[in-house]
Amino acid sequence: MRLKLILLTALAALTATGAAVAGNDNGNGNGQARGHGRAALYVFVGKLTATPSNGGVSITVEGGNRLALRSMLGQPITQTFAYGDRTEFLKWSKGVPTVVQPSDLAAGDYVRVNVRAPRRASLADVEQVQAGVVGDHGTQLYTPTQPLYLFRGKLTSVGTTEGVTLDVRTGNARAMHLLLGQPASQSFATGDETIFLLWQGKVPKVISLSQLTVGDTVVVRIRAPKASTLTEVESAAAVHVGDREPASSS
Repeated sequence: MRLKLILLTALAALTATGAAVAGNDNGNGNGQARGHGRAALYVFVGKLTATPSNGGVSITVEGGNRLALRSMLGQPITQTFAYGDRTEFLKWSKGVPTVVQPSDLAAGDYVRVNVRAPRRASLADVEQVQAGVVGDHGTQLYTPTQPLYLFRGKLTSVGTTEGVTLDVRTGNARAMHLLLGQPASQSFATGDETIFLLWQGKVPKVISLSQLTVGDTVVVRIRAPKASTLTEVESAAAVHVGDREPASSS
């Protein structure tokens, strides 16, 4: 599964941890972002596409905090962020960080990139600001504490502020067990940190809830306790909603 969005609910956990790491971020480097408003923290989480070099950290973004995800709307998921002499590189092992060099990070590792930039800065402007902290968490960000419920079906409606309704056609075993004896039409909650992706072939881009297209095949991923009822699963904000997601990615 290409996008392993174990995130909060997977992503909520990431943002909380990101905030803790951000406490070590004492500046936003030499770069200056164009834009207006007070500086705010942008947290991007994803896999390194290559060992950082030449002042750039390239990652396949899989999550982040609300500001980061908002800046990603309409953009490809692979992005490059600037680093410099004020950037601190950390490598985490068993919950303990060690200061390392950029060359100590390995392609395929999960990293968290913290950048401070004006609240209304564009993604391009954010990427020009030297990251405050780049944290390497290894090949697995963390072990999920809750099982995955995956539902795939035809999108029949989208809420004005949150929530999607699907005519569910398939899913993983855990999700299908909950649907035994239930109607195919089911509604699922979304939240501020749900990531929405539109797949165009094998390439996804970040979109918003309102950009989902009724009639498309959609995949909804939710993390919830093992003994949850269908109602409890549906009320937990989805981690990830993928529009036109290929079956091979599920």
